[in-house]
Amino acid sequence: MATPKKTTRKKPAAKKTAGKKIKLKFKAGDFIVYPAHGMGKVIAIETETIAEMDIEVYVILFEQDKMTLRVPTQKVDSSGMRGLANDKVLKDAFTTLRGRPRVKRTMWSRRAQEYEGKINSGDLLLLTEVVRDLYRTEEQPDQSYSERQLYERAIDRMVREVSAIMKMDTGSTMDKIIETLSAARAKAAAKAAAKFAAENPEIAAAEAAAKAEAEAAAKASSAEEPTT
Repeated sequence: MATPKKTTRKKPAAKKTAGKKIKLKFKAGDFIVYPAHGMGKVIAIETETIAEMDIEVYVILFEQDKMTLRVPTQKVDSSGMRGLANDKVLKDAFTTLRGRPRVKRTMWSRRAQEYEGKINSGDLLLLTEVVRDLYRTEEQPDQSYSERQLYERAIDRMVREVSAIMKMDTGSTMDKIIETLSAARAKAAAKAAAKFAAENPEIAAAEAAAKAEAEAAAKASSAEEPTT
């Protein structure tokens, strides 16, 4: 009588892990900057199984966009994801804000493409250059619609990162940035006016006299208005 063969069950293959275990650069609760989306927050570190491979991922929340992104921990460097800028970079950013706008005399479509690249670079200093170059004072011509869109995206990203670094609310940070830009433009305008006056004393004297006369007339007109 034939002896029945024993059947052995095959053990399921162990799941493979994608690559070597690496030291994590971030932990849950850390703020990060992702080039295409700006500042986000690591809310968890999870392991996902894709094609029978275990992949460790950062789960990142971009609250401003109501979006969650999963980035493999091994692809942090190649994705351009970074931590918040340090104090030196922050100081350089405000120095950049105080600088003279550098607007190239090229077609707007080309300039817009360059600004777009700087906004999505993930580099705080390049982002600051966009804010500086597209900022307008009340005395300057209004921005076009596309300029305004790029400016608002750039300053929004800058405000959120600077707020996180300085531990300030976004409203106070926005005020600080606008005050820095406004003061820099006022200083540049005063310097340009002084240079013009030195090079054209007669014209400057005539303009000053006309301004004084207009102010005196306005003051006299205000004094003559009847009180109720």
